[in-house]
Amino acid sequence: MGGDRGPAAVVAGISKSAAKNPDIRFILHGPKDVLEPLVAKRKLEALCDLRDAGEVVSMDAKPSHVMRHGKDTSMWSAIESVRNKEADVCVSCGNTGALMAVAMIRLRKAEGVNRPAIACLWPSRNPSGFNIMLDVGADIRADQDDLLQYALMGMSYARNGFGLKRPRVGLLNVGTEEHKGRAELKVAHDLIADAAKANDFDYVGFVEGGDIPSDRVDVIVTDGFTGNVALKTAEGTASLISELLREAFKYTPLSRIAALLAYPSLKRLSKRIDPRQVNGGVFLGLNGTVVKSHGSADATGVSAAIKLSFTLAQTGFNEKLAARVASNMTADQSDLQAGSNDAENSNSNDNAGTT
Repeated sequence: MGGDRGPAAVVAGISKSAAKNPDIRFILHGPKDVLEPLVAKRKLEALCDLRDAGEVVSMDAKPSHVMRHGKDTSMWSAIESVRNKEADVCVSCGNTGALMAVAMIRLRKAEGVNRPAIACLWPSRNPSGFNIMLDVGADIRADQDDLLQYALMGMSYARNGFGLKRPRVGLLNVGTEEHKGRAELKVAHDLIADAAKANDFDYVGFVEGGDIPSDRVDVIVTDGFTGNVALKTAEGTASLISELLREAFKYTPLSRIAALLAYPSLKRLSKRIDPRQVNGGVFLGLNGTVVKSHGSADATGVSAAIKLSFTLAQTGFNEKLAARVASNMTADQSDLQAGSNDAENSNSNDNAGTT
């Protein structure tokens, strides 16, 4: 209910998804008197279970207010359906901050996760057509331990969600040289490199902004502030390029003829860079899967987010991710215990030689 285009776009997206995949079922949350006509118009009654929720979280609502007073909203109801195991994934076009806040208090963080992250798909030169980037807005801060967890969660997402057996992970920095960047980035660089061997992924080291759409990496790790700025900049740039191309091809009669000749190629390009085709940021690190669709998503964008959700649900991705983070935490604790034992043994040997 909270998206810019309202529930009609969501129901239209459901219709597109249902036409492509008959195995998906939906629970729609919102005012029943609003949703029923939309569902009936698309003849989706057999696929949709409606849950009446009279209140809506607006885009400008404060997350803290929603946490205290949002129990009757469609967003809260949708998260509850995942918590109660009625739904495998929650998809929402609504307020990102409120969605993360409600998801955290109702689903809770997975064991060992300090800060959940939002992972998005980024068009790239890779054979898959995209890279994974996280965090893109869940939390503006991230220390070295958080960045290590982001690397592990991003690696698990790439492997279990998209079948990349040995994902390549890069840490976003202002340069690829090891002496560049903030202190926590340098520490994270060493932590991720050490974790790569035990977790079967390739760490390519520091990457720059120009590497985000490249075929050098599969997963780009950064903090939420940097990731969100990069994401919004890319979306704005893609929109600007589309507008400039349209203006250029309308400039003269000859350019209009050129546009007709180039139309098939331009259509392929438009689809390739269309953010709607990779719509859906996944909340990683929670006891349940939540996919955040862009607030302005139309039917195509909503359908893309649903397709992503279905893929993640089928692979059992969230359980595998939680196991990966927990196993790494256990390994860290074992290393600490081993270090403690070594220290104790060393002290014992020293004491044995003292009179």
